[in-house]
Amino acid sequence: MTSSKPLPLFPAAAKAALADTQLRRNLGVATSTIRAKRARVVAELPDWEDLRAAGNASKAEVMRHLDAYLVQLEAAVQSAGGQVYWARDAAEANAIVTALVRAEGAGEVVKVKSLTTDEIKLNDALAAAGITAHETDLAELIIQLAHDTPSHILVPAIHKNRAEIRELFLRTIARRQELSDRPADLAGAARTYLRRTFLRARVAISGANFAIAETGAIGVVESEGNGRMCLTLPQTLITIMGIEKIIPTWEDLGVFLQLLPRSSTAERMNPYTSIWTGVTPGDGPQAFHLILLDNGRTRVLADDVGRQALYCIRCSACLNSCPVYSRTGGHAYGSVYPGPIGAILTPQLQGVENATSLPYASSLCGACYEVCPVRINIPEVLVHLRGAVVRQQQRRLAGRLAPEAVAMTLLARTFASPWRYERAQRLGWLCQQVFTRDGVISRLPGPLSGWTTMRDLKPAPRQSFRAWWRTRQGPMAI
Repeated sequence: MTSSKPLPLFPAAAKAALADTQLRRNLGVATSTIRAKRARVVAELPDWEDLRAAGNASKAEVMRHLDAYLVQLEAAVQSAGGQVYWARDAAEANAIVTALVRAEGAGEVVKVKSLTTDEIKLNDALAAAGITAHETDLAELIIQLAHDTPSHILVPAIHKNRAEIRELFLRTIARRQELSDRPADLAGAARTYLRRTFLRARVAISGANFAIAETGAIGVVESEGNGRMCLTLPQTLITIMGIEKIIPTWEDLGVFLQLLPRSSTAERMNPYTSIWTGVTPGDGPQAFHLILLDNGRTRVLADDVGRQALYCIRCSACLNSCPVYSRTGGHAYGSVYPGPIGAILTPQLQGVENATSLPYASSLCGACYEVCPVRINIPEVLVHLRGAVVRQQQRRLAGRLAPEAVAMTLLARTFASPWRYERAQRLGWLCQQVFTRDGVISRLPGPLSGWTTMRDLKPAPRQSFRAWWRTRQGPMAI
């Protein structure tokens, strides 16, 4: 996923998103509904925190011994009749998939919803080779028909409401049809459109939620049944999996199948959980190809703090709980991974120099950490990456004075001396008079403007606490 092209700056993209009142309304309704449902089903489990701890421990174990688990998985898949390929980056992964589809003589493929294929822009690569990729997940289909990009990990079309989807379908797959905006009718229109595609497809492409190292079994969880159609009907199945998706044993899968549905769709279990191991003669696909994708993940693994991002099981609970995401949506992040997890994963995959604003795109309130089913300490990683951004900027300036570095140096000198600290307080009180109106500071100039973009500040009192305390206790009080 490493890219030489920097992502758009988050503040500018977020400002544009905040100006879209319909977008904010759609996001507010959707995220608050999912958040409330999740809280109810999580509260049913008295051992929820124990499950979170077990999920975290399993992921940490895999990250410590990822090389061994990958080799174990490869051997297990091959012994079950599957083929395994290793892809260092998006270009290699796309080339492998394209070659496999061409070898089958197919001009189209059906796809299970997969963030990994979105990450490597597989659909574009296939289209360049003259191969049509059909998204079969309802939300992904909506995005594809609208020539849009996903804005949520779990619900890619969360930024669109039912009326907008109805209008889209009437322009594309349901022309000259009577169609209401009832969810059942919209899903029915998509089902009718896709059924013929399912039946004629010779090749399917999927991602993977989990891969069990000890057996070579691959698992996909979904809610609509489209995944089951893709995974069973075509003769050839190609799975593209980030190397971090491994879990050690079947026992670990039992933990994650309790954590994932409650944290993602607020369900006690997924309606469709598909697990397959290699090839079974006469049943399902007769050729199985597994592509293990790096694309920057080994670089993330090398960071003792940042590697937590690789624990992610793509549940989206952090997005639904984030006060920033729920107002701006996913497009503002400029990446297939939006929200708090995107703020820490994307800069590491692409390099902080190409995503300098993303570590600042989520607050440090801790709401994301509280709901993460595998206890990724997102605020800790955000602070860690902000430090990396500053160090990278200092290297880029190559000896020139960085404004932030100068400011921090002056603040350190000020805080180190009681005399300088009190003089700075007095100077600050005098300077704030210029910007105080009606008892608040609504606008600060230049680099300080960020403090007042989203809030009014209360002016500092004329008398500091230290000065007030001395008037009560005498000059030796402090």
